[in-house]
Amino acid sequence: MSIPKSSRRQFLQSAAAAASWVAVGGLKARAQSRGPLLVSQGLTPLKFTLSWLPSSMDTPLVTAILKGYFAEEGLEVTYERGYGSADSITKIAAGQYDLGEGDPYSMIEFNAKNPDVPLVAIYVHFNRSPFGIYTLKDKGIGEPAQLAGKKLGAPAGDAPRRLWPVFAKQVGIDPGSVEWVTMEPQLREPFLIQGRVDAISGFMTSAMPNLVRGGVKLEDIVPFLYNDYGLELYGNAVITRVQLLREKPEQFKAFLRAYVKGWQDTIRDTDGNMLALLDKAKADGQVLDTATEKLRLALAMPRLFVTDEVRQIGLGDVVPARMETSIAQVVDGFGLSSKPPLKKVFDNSLLPPKSERMIG
Repeated sequence: MSIPKSSRRQFLQSAAAAASWVAVGGLKARAQSRGPLLVSQGLTPLKFTLSWLPSSMDTPLVTAILKGYFAEEGLEVTYERGYGSADSITKIAAGQYDLGEGDPYSMIEFNAKNPDVPLVAIYVHFNRSPFGIYTLKDKGIGEPAQLAGKKLGAPAGDAPRRLWPVFAKQVGIDPGSVEWVTMEPQLREPFLIQGRVDAISGFMTSAMPNLVRGGVKLEDIVPFLYNDYGLELYGNAVITRVQLLREKPEQFKAFLRAYVKGWQDTIRDTDGNMLALLDKAKADGQVLDTATEKLRLALAMPRLFVTDEVRQIGLGDVVPARMETSIAQVVDGFGLSSKPPLKKVFDNSLLPPKSERMIG
């Protein structure tokens, strides 16, 4: 199965635009006003876990904090770094966090194994999944079918790797026709650059910027993104405990109202709000590589966040039929015994009205 030429052309154009943005320094002038800073007095605390280290992908959350949108809703939202979706999901279930970012499909697997502490997604911000396989032009692999007989690299628990059988079947090759090489996450891109593997699985927003940071030209990366080959996957979502949602619906409604504003602001002024995030990270003692973060968000915005579907249904929601298909595909890929109903995976009842979630 080949990626439609129009989709590939669109992706290459957006990638080229992102590369150009990085090359010229991309960020606009610093905004004159960032809005009120959060004031903790009298606010209800909510603890949020990221899925990984803070990055430009977290700009909407940080924007809502820095501009006081959560405070206006009576909330004091604080966040901490994550250690991967599986870890974040476990900690949310254990009550260490009220809510956080995670992969809804890992959440489905968690719920199947832990039915007494069910979790649910309440806002899906990745309208398309960042899952994919990545190789380099000099490997001579121009289509997924050419991965047969090659070495692929990824950590053992990597979600795109675990879904490889579904992707492989979708593109018409034997899932067992490749050799998987297991390594630590930080070695994934170096292994590809060094030629120790022919391709890697991973998130587009991590693999591609990391390869560029390692000296690879963006145009020399060949991505096979799962959504381009028949998988109907959504990506990361805001997840919480079902019980907590029942106990504090108004607080979660307030959170989502403010979070949507953070997203809308970020979409309107992506570079300006990201600059504020970089400033906050520096103040928090975290060093972020500016060029990498700029590229990460430049790739993600048109490809994962601001899609035609989002323009139609608004931020945070899903198309039920598409989500049903994606759940079925993941249940098959993960080898789960049963397919959960949509309402136990995604609850959109607390989202602001569609008219308040639209983007220009």
